[in-house]
Amino acid sequence: MNNKKFIKGLKEGFKNFGSGVSIIINTLLLLLVYFLGVGLTSIFAKLVGKHFLDVKLKKETYWVDYNLKKKSLQEYYKQY
Repeated sequence: MNNKKFIKGLKEGFKNFGSGVSIIINTLLLLLVYFLGVGLTSIFAKLVGKHFLDVKLKKETYWVDYNLKKKSLQEYYKQY
């Protein structure tokens, strides 16, 4: 009877220990991936001068001009 309580307590202790270790390891891995992925991308983008979002507020207009040219009807006919 005493042996069963010991094994049950040992099992519960290992479960709690494993849960705690998994929280720590998962947090460290996610932080590592975040800092390597997002951090290095950010540093590289700043060095190159790349802006992923166009968030300048002092613009006359926010319209993006795609310079679409008007095509003749023959170019639209049987496209595929």
